[in-house]
Amino acid sequence: MRHLFSRPAWAGIIILALIAALLPVLHLLFPAGHALHVSAYVIGIVAKFMCYALAAMALDLVWGYTGILSLGHGVFFALGAYAHGMYLMRAIGRDGVYQSDLPDFMVFLDWKTYPWYWSLTDHFWYCMALVVLVPGVLAFIFGYFAFRSRIKGVYFSIITQAMTFAFMLLFFRNNTGFGGNNGFTDFKRILGFSITAPGTKAVLYLTTLVILLAALFLCRWIVQSKLGRVLQAVRDSESRLMFIGYDPLWFKLFIWTLSAVLCGIAGALYVPQVGIINPSEMSPGNSIEMVIWAAVGGRGTLLGPIIGAFTVNGLKSWFTAAFPDLWLYALGLLFILVTLFMQQGILGLAGKFRKRGEAA
Repeated sequence: MRHLFSRPAWAGIIILALIAALLPVLHLLFPAGHALHVSAYVIGIVAKFMCYALAAMALDLVWGYTGILSLGHGVFFALGAYAHGMYLMRAIGRDGVYQSDLPDFMVFLDWKTYPWYWSLTDHFWYCMALVVLVPGVLAFIFGYFAFRSRIKGVYFSIITQAMTFAFMLLFFRNNTGFGGNNGFTDFKRILGFSITAPGTKAVLYLTTLVILLAALFLCRWIVQSKLGRVLQAVRDSESRLMFIGYDPLWFKLFIWTLSAVLCGIAGALYVPQVGIINPSEMSPGNSIEMVIWAAVGGRGTLLGPIIGAFTVNGLKSWFTAAFPDLWLYALGLLFILVTLFMQQGILGLAGKFRKRGEAA
């Protein structure tokens, strides 16, 4: 694994991390209209892309390094977001439209009290524990029965897509207590601070950056360890790995659960910065987009999914503003082109150009 990472890659990581960390500082220090001012829009969209990058890197652990193609990671992302969103809804207090201790959607539906699973959600750290435990426990249970039954390949991809679709339908129902079609929105505070204040936004942004970098280093350590070599053996020849005495079940289950937890953390970072979470985040299409991010950037590289998440979502932001009806066609064309001509993604293409330059 000498290519993970090369000296130019380390230099790029450090430079980009410093630039990213500088953006909220410029936003706070310089007033609007100043040449060095960074707008709140830029801060918000970069923060959102970093959340997507964390989710894409989590998917790369199971797809790029273990050969498990998941089309259901959107449900882990959304569950982490909902777990944090429950705290944010409780933090609104009586500042809602109906000035009730209950969230507005519960008042509208004539709920009289919180359901039992909302207990203790007014405590921040309890909800942070839920962010980790809910996606993690779901992934562990789902993965245990799937991997023990030796479900793999396209069959595993189909059942993960069925899982996220089932959860989406469940959360669309008003009687589940999660806001139905509208989900959670209109957040006011986090840990007592106004969620829309520039300082709060800057802290959330920097927290996302730090966690993204920490997750990158954690994933790098895993894939370069003995565990990582076993995971890649699962990807390349699971039957041969079993022949030499390894049981792939627990290796696959560990990395699958860790990937789900990282995705849940990405969702938890996403919701206070975007300001809304609803069941559409669980749609199968969102999970497929995560796969596209990893493929475009270069799966099995860790950095590739991060690049892919920024690239694809940057194109999406531009297309949906300039040509809103053409984005899905452009996304499909992009995936086809990557599949046919750039199977190693953007990083693979850059590597080819570098080798040609060295040869010349």
